[in-house]
Amino acid sequence: MKYPYRWNVAALLFFAGMLNYLDRAALAVAAPLLKTELQLDAAQMGILFSSFFVGYAGFCFIGGYASDRFGPKRVFTFAAGFWSLFCGATAVVTSFAQLIVFRIFFGIGEGPMGSTTNKTINNWFPRKEAGTVVGITNAGQPLGGALAAPVVGLISLAFGWRVSFVVIALLGLAWLLAWQLIFRDDPLQHPKVGASEREVIAESRKFVATTSDTNDRGMLHYIKSPQVLAIAMAFFCYNYVLYFFLSWFPSYLTDYQHLPVKEMSIIGIIPWLGGAIGMILGGVISDRIFRRTKNGLFARKSVLIAALGIAALCVVLSTQTTSMAAAVALIAVANLFLLMAPQACWVLIQEIVPPSRVGGTGGFVHLLANLSGIVGPALTGFIIQYGGGYHAAFLLAGGIAALGMLVVIVVIRNRATPAPAVLTA
Repeated sequence: MKYPYRWNVAALLFFAGMLNYLDRAALAVAAPLLKTELQLDAAQMGILFSSFFVGYAGFCFIGGYASDRFGPKRVFTFAAGFWSLFCGATAVVTSFAQLIVFRIFFGIGEGPMGSTTNKTINNWFPRKEAGTVVGITNAGQPLGGALAAPVVGLISLAFGWRVSFVVIALLGLAWLLAWQLIFRDDPLQHPKVGASEREVIAESRKFVATTSDTNDRGMLHYIKSPQVLAIAMAFFCYNYVLYFFLSWFPSYLTDYQHLPVKEMSIIGIIPWLGGAIGMILGGVISDRIFRRTKNGLFARKSVLIAALGIAALCVVLSTQTTSMAAAVALIAVANLFLLMAPQACWVLIQEIVPPSRVGGTGGFVHLLANLSGIVGPALTGFIIQYGGGYHAAFLLAGGIAALGMLVVIVVIRNRATPAPAVLTA
């Protein structure tokens, strides 16, 4: 049986997610060396981590709109080239101000990644495979976070932290070359997609088209819905904790646990390996609950509640132990459950919003969710510098995850729903 070409596209998306998080986490891993050379304190580092999201948040929505209008190939070409350029440019910075500017532009480049990935999956994969593909391709993101610690840490020790950013930029350009050679916006445009594979994808599209709701209300009605805003709040809380770990976990290991950079580079892998498992399990478990209960809203909501609740508990418990091994283990478990949450958020939008409004509503939710990246890392830096150190920062992160869980419990009400009609954007 011929290997379906569409899985080459899935592999490209997997590695795009991996590179995105490798790029994004690089500054956090290099922070112990960078802040010494540039004489930066914790508050300034927090502002740097947050500056990325000033560019990123808006382009989460803009990227989705652009991929609808211009196609994923053009958008990803621009995005990958832009983020690789400013990742590499980090190697030449000499001041705090330069770093802020470069991080904002870097965020602009990475902003379209999530929505353009989902647009690509919509174009290339039948509905029956969509959930699996979303989980697999998104699993590349925490694996990129895991790779950041050894790749950036060990290169920085051997050749200096600046070289690590150049190496990652070159990896991004290599991915961009593969994207140009392998990808087309539409499988019908690709000579290597066989007739049977085209038929499977086209039949899926026909089904989606015939199930679109033509009687839905305007977009404003849905983005003002309490249930949609509750999903955005839960996604915001998830992202707050995610970006807390992504930005500050390496510094926590070196500053609070007093690990050398070399050991931090190895131990820093552990939570992200747990996260990769959670990213896949979140979708698998919610689908299994749905098949048993036939209640889509309950299936997604229950996974989201459990994910945020257990993550909150583990983050708080990590502050109550004096053992570094126990703290890292608890953080790894927290990350495993935490990364079950985003899949549930995306699919909950499908359960609540008509198919014709899923893309725009999802983009709006993603925009609100990523405002946490502007607030969280900077707030953490000020807490570490002036307000109680890492202990207080961890307690706040745990409390925010618990808040997201409570909002979901109170606002999103269970009801029987049919199977989702389309993949989210």
